[in-house]
Amino acid sequence: MSDDLYKKIYNKSLDLLSRREHSKKELKQKLSSRFKEEQLIQLVLEKLISNDLLNDIRFAESYVASRKRKGFGPKRISYELKSKGVPDEISIQSISREGGWNIAAKKAFEKKFNNNASKDTKEILKQKNFLHNRGFSFREIETVFGNDMI
Repeated sequence: MSDDLYKKIYNKSLDLLSRREHSKKELKQKLSSRFKEEQLIQLVLEKLISNDLLNDIRFAESYVASRKRKGFGPKRISYELKSKGVPDEISIQSISREGGWNIAAKKAFEKKFNNNASKDTKEILKQKNFLHNRGFSFREIETVFGNDMI
């Protein structure tokens, strides 16, 4: 019975991984919600890692690229990776390797505000706050508004 259950868990994990990359924590949570055999789940995860089918570095790189395309900044992405169980050193490395955050901030701004930087101080603060909430740093936000103060 446990051999059949192991195969079922392994096949379900392959099914989930075939759709998109997952972090180890994420996959473990999904498998744990379906199956109650923690020891078998752990064995499956170890096999997936040893076969390089489950890789937190690869997950982080694809996640960073995907979230950047959707207009999110490095701070927010870093927080999201942490919540998905990715170690800080992996997320920092993936985010710095991706680069181009000033351009990403400009694209997010253009998409939201049609590249119309307001002249009204209150409106400018709203626009900057939008970028801040998206996870962009002060420096990246200032490049959008042409205030390269740093």
